[in-house]
Order: sequence, then structure tokens, then C-alpha cells
Amino acid sequence: MTTPHNPHKSRDRAISVALALVIGVVIGVGGWFYLHRPDNEKRDPVILSNQAAATAHTAAPMRPLAEAGKIVIQPHKALYDIKLKSAKNGSQVINIAGKMYYQLQHSCDQWITDHRFALDYEYADSAPMRITSDFSTVESQDGKSFDFTSRRRRDGELYQELRGKAVLDANGIGQAVYSEPDDLVFEMPKRSFFPTQHTKELLKAARAGKKFLAATVFDGTDEEGPVDITAVIGERVGKPTFIKASNNLDVALLDSPGWKIRLAFFPQRAPDGTADYELSMILHENGIISDMTIDYDDFSVTQALTALQKLKPEDCKPGSTDPVAPVAPIR
Repeated sequence: MTTPHNPHKSRDRAISVALALVIGVVIGVGGWFYLHRPDNEKRDPVILSNQAAATAHTAAPMRPLAEAGKIVIQPHKALYDIKLKSAKNGSQVINIAGKMYYQLQHSCDQWITDHRFALDYEYADSAPMRITSDFSTVESQDGKSFDFTSRRRRDGELYQELRGKAVLDANGIGQAVYSEPDDLVFEMPKRSFFPTQHTKELLKAARAGKKFLAATVFDGTDEEGPVDITAVIGERVGKPTFIKASNNLDVALLDSPGWKIRLAFFPQRAPDGTADYELSMILHENGIISDMTIDYDDFSVTQALTALQKLKPEDCKPGSTDPVAPVAPIR
């Protein structure tokens, strides 16, 4: 099944992958920038900018890395402010602003995520609009199965709904089958990953001192299928000093080593090998993202952490049947 490339979907994926992919992307997501532009059939190549992430952190003292080889992802809920950082002359975008709520919970044998977006867009030559999105996933602990569902609304009206399931074998080869729409199937090549497992691979590479990681990732955020992601892993950094503690922001969760990382996202359906977008971020050893900048052809967007709280994992002792309780959004 072939559909025209739509840059709106790549903007969705930028935030959702960054946060889903890296417990926050890609795979923010990552994470749902559905930008309804007049030139919506035009592909948006990306101009990489890493200055925000490079200057946002100081060389603060760092505690030692955790036990070698052991990756421990912290279940948490977080709130991010999304703002337009810059726009080039001639860009149709005047302003972008909104919030994203993200929750990652761990049950005994699976990772459960919930992303919720509310974004307001202003344009030079068209009416403003509000896009709201809800995206949920369930990924097995072993990274071999992945269920996803999403809904998007434009000015309150539902215009897209997706759901489906994907599976991988021991070699990372698999298939994603959508139940909505019901005629959409994607094959995944060897060494494919789902978001949380890819996060672990990224952290393993960073801790091992590797500078690059290339992978194919499926996240279920749109109808475009798997995406090839190239990661450039930069220097280690300490606790961010620009983020202040509050009743809703537990800075102790950021008291861990982090890495400056750049991700470039390449849709497999695009034959020209051009990245849809790139992003820079600080990824902490526990899987939390403290800062992110997403760069497109004609504008850049920041995603700043404003609330962060730890979640208690499910009790997985033998005989325990306690379900994962839903957690209300941070307000």
C-alpha cells in the first residue's frame, strides 16, 4: 500500500518518537507534531542544530554510571512545554505552543505508555488551529510484541484513528498489522526494534562509548510504517542546573549521567535518503529526557521539562495480581 508522503506525519513522529522511543524522542518521540501547512505535499529536509542542547547543561559533577551492562528505565510521568524556538524568513509558521503529557509505567512483563498533546498553531496565510492527540502503547518486556492506538483531533473534531499490533522474532524480523485502517501491513527487517527496546540499545551504546547507532524502529504513531534512525552519541553531561525543583518536578530523577544525542529520522518509503527531521536532546541514564530541540527545514521547536514525578512499578512478586493503576496527568 502506497500513500503520498506528508510532512505533517513526520512532525507527529518527531515528538512522539522522541518520547516514546527514548522514553521520550524518539521517538519525542520521537513526539505529535501534526503541522497542517498550506504546502503539505512538500518534503521537509532538516537542517541540524545542536546549539541548544550543547549550551543547556554545565559540566556539573557526575555520579558514577550504574552497574555495567544493567540498564534500568525509570517509570515516570512528565509534562513538557512546547514552544517555537525560531523560524526562517518566509516560513508560514508564526507560532507553535502547547504541552505534552507523558507517562511510562512498568507492569511485570510489559511497558505501558500514554502520550497526550495539545498544540496551537498560527500561520501567516491561514487560520490558526489546535491539534490534540492521544497515543498509547503496550510493549512486552522482551521487546517482541507491541500494541498501539492513537486518536488525533483538529479543533475538537476527530480526523484520524489508528490501532494495531506488531511482533518481532529473535532476530528482530517481524510485521506490523493495523486493525484501523484494516488494509495496512508493514514488514520489518532484521534488527528492528520497538521504542523502549531501542532506548535500551541506545543507552547500552552510550555507556559502551560508542558514537553511532543505526536501527530500524516501529512506533505506530502514523501510517508510514518503520523508520530508520541514525543516532550520533556525544559527550556525557551532568545534572542540568537550569531545571529547578518544585512540588511537581522531582529533580532527583535527573541526578544521573546523561548524553548529548542527535537523532536523524529517515522514512523507508523515501527513495532520496533525505532525513525528515533531526533532533538534539539530553538522554539520562534512567531513560528520562531533560531537554530537546527539534529542527525542520524552516523552523525549530523546543520541548522543555516542566514537571516530573516517579511512578511505582507494579509489584511482580509471585502471587501478586495488582494491576497497573492509571495515573492522572500532572497539572
